[in-house]
Amino acid sequence: MGALALALAIFAAPGCRWMREGRWQVYHDEGQNALEKGRYGDAEEQWKAARAVAEGFGPQDPRLGTTLSDLGRLYALQGRYGEAEPLYRRAAEVWERAWGGEHPAVGKVFENLAALHHRQGRYGEAALLYERALAIKRKALGESHPDVATTLHHLGALHRVAGRYGQAEALYTQALAIREKALGPSHADVATSLNDLGSLLRMQGRFEEARALVERAVSIWEGAPGPRNLDLARGLDNLGDLWRAEDHLAEAEPLYRRALDIREKALGADHADVAASLNRLALLYRSQGDYARAEPLYDRAVAIWERAFGPRHPDLASGLNNLALLYYAQGRYAEAEPLYRRAIDIQETALGKEHPDLAKTLDNYGSLMRKMGRSAQARALEKRAVEIRGKHAWQHQ
Repeated sequence: MGALALALAIFAAPGCRWMREGRWQVYHDEGQNALEKGRYGDAEEQWKAARAVAEGFGPQDPRLGTTLSDLGRLYALQGRYGEAEPLYRRAAEVWERAWGGEHPAVGKVFENLAALHHRQGRYGEAALLYERALAIKRKALGESHPDVATTLHHLGALHRVAGRYGQAEALYTQALAIREKALGPSHADVATSLNDLGSLLRMQGRFEEARALVERAVSIWEGAPGPRNLDLARGLDNLGDLWRAEDHLAEAEPLYRRALDIREKALGADHADVAASLNRLALLYRSQGDYARAEPLYDRAVAIWERAFGPRHPDLASGLNNLALLYYAQGRYAEAEPLYRRAIDIQETALGKEHPDLAKTLDNYGSLMRKMGRSAQARALEKRAVEIRGKHAWQHQ
């Protein structure tokens, strides 16, 4: 090789790497932007491109871990849990090689994996991963760091969904104390703690205590700018849930409608979070016996979820189950049955055949079978639901 060619090769090598690094950053940022706008297909395309570039950086480059974690987060959001899990696990391996097993980023990916298992109903595995993430964060960041509070809060949410309200309240309260001290009493993360603790107290029938907490959360979010409006929508929903739990349905409706309006303006009319608002408002109307107003809202929510996530997402199954309940209440049994069947098929595929949400749908389908005079099928469905609940021993420890 001549002197000029050698010099050009030496100059080009770092230049090529610099260009690859720039491309990776662009793909990464564009994927994040697409995710925030609910354009999941675009996010996947960008992050797959980022992954292809990052694989060239080497097996322990932190950017590879970042991209794997991003894709895992996207797939988890879409209900593609089987695809998300190996990505999270590989991200953890990459970051452990790059930074060591006690780095906060490793704790974060364990936390994401725990949240994935939480959604799958694998509560025992989720608890172990949250505890592992908590130990890493405490050692790396200290007992009073806000990131420690985040993991405590998530662990509290896991105990809440498992019905272990005492443990959940203790964890939520501990997270709230850390956040108030580290961030100040008017921080948006403090509002998150207040809101979720209020939701827990509502589930226990402690309505006055719950309302005080949620109203304080809403007050904090009312004063927060920009994207925090979406958090405000969560608080308004929670206040609406409180009124609905006390059978004050007229007070709940304007809160649900305001939350829906916030989400439609911030996210667009076809975003999955808008579907969740529509579903909640439809539930209110169903509770009032106003089936004519509930049905088009359920229909719209189901259509949005299917467009946003595809035909196999757990949220779509939930929407189908709710629409079937509406048909059941109206005596439209023949229309309800295929919805239950489809919801069960989705849940078995996306969540597994032992998930608590599946047990609820089986119970509902069993009630329909009894109404239709098919007692043997009803008993089989109810028996299966009982068996599923019995297998979730972690919930009852």
